[in-house]
Amino acid sequence: MKAYVFPGQGAQYPGMGKDLYEGSALAKDLFEKANTILKFKITDLMFDGTDEDLRQTKVTQPAIFLHSVILSRVLGDDFQPDMVAGHSLGEFSALVANKTLSFEDGLRLVSKRATAMQKACEIEPSTMAAVLGMEDEDVESILKNIEEIVVSANYNSPGQLVISGSVPGVEKACKLFEEAGAKRVIPLKVGGAFHSPFMEPAGTELAAAINETKFNKGICPIYQNVTGQSVTDTEIIKKNLVAQLTSPVRWTQISRNMIADGMTEVVEVGPGAVLQGLIKKVKRDIITSSAIMPE
Repeated sequence: MKAYVFPGQGAQYPGMGKDLYEGSALAKDLFEKANTILKFKITDLMFDGTDEDLRQTKVTQPAIFLHSVILSRVLGDDFQPDMVAGHSLGEFSALVANKTLSFEDGLRLVSKRATAMQKACEIEPSTMAAVLGMEDEDVESILKNIEEIVVSANYNSPGQLVISGSVPGVEKACKLFEEAGAKRVIPLKVGGAFHSPFMEPAGTELAAAINETKFNKGICPIYQNVTGQSVTDTEIIKKNLVAQLTSPVRWTQISRNMIADGMTEVVEVGPGAVLQGLIKKVKRDIITSSAIMPE
C-alpha cells in the first residue's frame, strides 16, 4: 500500500515552488489562483523572498501548503494514494490531496489558521525546542516538574520529541534535559508555542471557519495528528483539525499505524524529505524491538 505524506512548518526554503510554476501550466494557474484568494502575491515571497519573509507564520503555512498540494496535482494520474498523512499544517495539504477539501477551501482554511495562530503568538512570547536522544517518557517526566507552561508538542520519532511553551519554561526544560543526558537540545526558530495551550485563542476562529466549509468523503483514509489513527468520518476530521492546535502531533504513532495497516511505500509531497526519514527511524525501531523480544 502506498502512503503520501505532507510536511509542515519548517520545511520552507527561498525559491520553493518556482520550478513548478515555470514548468507546468497547471501549476502556474493554481499559483495565480492562490494569489487571488490570498489577496497578496505569495508567489513573490515564495520565489524571491528571504528566509525571514518565509518564517512569518501567515506566509509559511500557505506557502508550504501550496507547494505540497500543487505538486500532488502536477503528478496527475501518478498520484494514487492508499493512505495519506500530514505533519501539523501538512494535514490540510493531505485533506486536499485526498479530495476531502477543495483546493480553494483548503487554502482559505490554511490562511485563516495561519492568521489566527500568528495573532495567538503575539499575545505572549513563547517558543519551542527539539530534544534528541531521550525516551519520550523521560521527557514527559521532566516536564511535569516545571511550573511554567511547557508541553510535549511533536512526537516525531523514537528519540526525537519537540517541546512547546513559555520562553522561561522551555529554557528551564532545556537545561534539565541536558543535565539528564539528552544527546542534543535545539532551540527552534519559530513564531511561538505551536501545539500548546498558547494556541487556544486560535481555536475559536479556526472552528468557525471549518464549520462553514464543505468536507467531502475522501478517496482514502487520513491518519490524523491528534490520535495517530486512520479517519474517514468528516465530522471527526473537523474536530481533530481544531484540537490539533493545542494537542501534540503524534507522528511516531501515525508512522506505526500506517506500517501496521500495510504501508509498503511512502512518498513525501512538498519541500524536503524529513517525514520519510522519521518514518524510516520508526521502522528501524520496530525491527529492533521485534528482534530483542523474548520468545
